Amino acid sequence: MAFEGLADDWVVWSDESEKAVLAYRPDVFDGGAFPAPCLPTIYLTKGRRSRHPGTRTRPSDPWVVTLYLEPEVNRSPEEYDTRAAAEAGAVELAERFADGGIDYRDLYQVPREGYFGKLDELTGRGD
Repeated sequence: MAFEGLADDWVVWSDESEKAVLAYRPDVFDGGAFPAPCLPTIYLTKGRRSRHPGTRTRPSDPWVVTLYLEPEVNRSPEEYDTRAAAEAGAVELAERFADGGIDYRDLYQVPREGYFGKLDELTGRGD
């Protein structure tokens, strides 16, 4: 099964042959209290997600796992040789995020304090 052991707060949003998207608490970050683009996501892609549209991947392209907090706010990507290794890396990253082990504040140039407060509450960093 893909993404075995995925932390409960994460869901597999989509899963295709060369791309998968994991979403964190879509019940909270649903566009109501927080803008929909603030939905934390983990992208697993064959090759870089930023490649030009229509560009085909090559067998030598790595599998890339990237945590996004917003479309332009992301953690440095991690590369893997195989999809299975990338899935395991995505599961581990999701677990660290859900347990408060990722410092998301460092990814922002302009902080969103209300958003950070909710993430702190959900990931147990709120005290």
